[in-house]
Amino acid sequence: MSSENADAGHEHEESSVWDVVVVGAGPAGASAAYAAAVAGRRVLLLEKAELPRYKTCGGGIIGYSRDALPPGFELPLQDRIHAVTFSLNGRLARTRRSRRMLFGLINRPEFDAGLVEEAQKAGAELRTGATVSRVEQHGAAVPDRRTVAVVLSGGETVLARAVVGADGSAGRIGAHVGVKLDQVDLGLEAEIPVPETVAEDWAGRVLIDWGPMPGSYGWVFPKGDTLTVGVISARGDGGGTKRYLEDFIARLGLAGFEPKISSGHLTRCRSDDSPLSRGRVLVCGDAAGLLEPWTREGISFALRSGRLAGEWAVRVAESHDAVDARRQALNYAFAIKAGLGVEMSVGRRMLKLFERRPGMLHAVLTGFRPAWNAFAGITRGTTSLAELVRSHPLAQRALSAMDR
Repeated sequence: MSSENADAGHEHEESSVWDVVVVGAGPAGASAAYAAAVAGRRVLLLEKAELPRYKTCGGGIIGYSRDALPPGFELPLQDRIHAVTFSLNGRLARTRRSRRMLFGLINRPEFDAGLVEEAQKAGAELRTGATVSRVEQHGAAVPDRRTVAVVLSGGETVLARAVVGADGSAGRIGAHVGVKLDQVDLGLEAEIPVPETVAEDWAGRVLIDWGPMPGSYGWVFPKGDTLTVGVISARGDGGGTKRYLEDFIARLGLAGFEPKISSGHLTRCRSDDSPLSRGRVLVCGDAAGLLEPWTREGISFALRSGRLAGEWAVRVAESHDAVDARRQALNYAFAIKAGLGVEMSVGRRMLKLFERRPGMLHAVLTGFRPAWNAFAGITRGTTSLAELVRSHPLAQRALSAMDR
């Protein structure tokens, strides 16, 4: 073969290999695809479902979520929240109000589709209906050590210099990386259409109810003519969680309205020593077990970890050997642990406190203005749980007492 033909063959081989393949088009995956595409790389975003698709999720967008969105992204807000009613298993209800917006509410199908559109505008290519069966970094399907093979359920193989797994906590990529999970919770949710008079009563206000089982709580999030009503608790007592939701809906006076969607899902938090990469494969969002352990808030963790995964996947893709690829993957893990990992650690300790003393937490939030101000700061994104604990000795002592 002449040198000219050899060069042409090499260029064809390179063009058949994506710089970054992202698996899963939720907030984490779309953010990763956007970040890698903005950097000028060839990015393929794979999603097994057709978009838009429903996801069980309260849909609260706190300040950290807004800050992690692509520049100019217009949030499809269904409501802007200025008030929160707290109750203790239906009792001792008290409403706190704020002149400034605390957070916004979205429907996930619209929100996710908007993020994917931003990734496409940045240059990423989307393929829906693509189910990944496995990932290979060695073997006959892998032409060289710089390449990862993503094998689809139909037998097709997609090649990449780096792969980002954002396919959920039960996905293939997390299993390939070896993600370990140490907290699993069951969330149940109903989307309940309500008359205009009922919707008006809830406009601009959410309800958070500290539930009857250790670590459980319920919520009502208004979205126009529909109320998103849900509960979450530790997995293991599905019957109790279902009864909590039924009782919760009944005492809210909503039992007479037929839900248009009833769904459930498991949320999973990573273990402290759980890996975030393997070779040229990174994981983010739910696939990495990244969410806040106390509130189980996952959207901001998905957006932030997805963006970091996309940025570091570009560096992994540029690595010419396994040593450099490993170095870049470790840098990604360090970035995650230094930020989201610290927040998760504090969240675990807050969950322990909440499990033991829900009444105390309720009394503090509803009767102690600095605690309400702290809650408002977290929802607006001006502070975080970790920052609050670092800056308040009283909070440090309370959490330390729970650790003993």
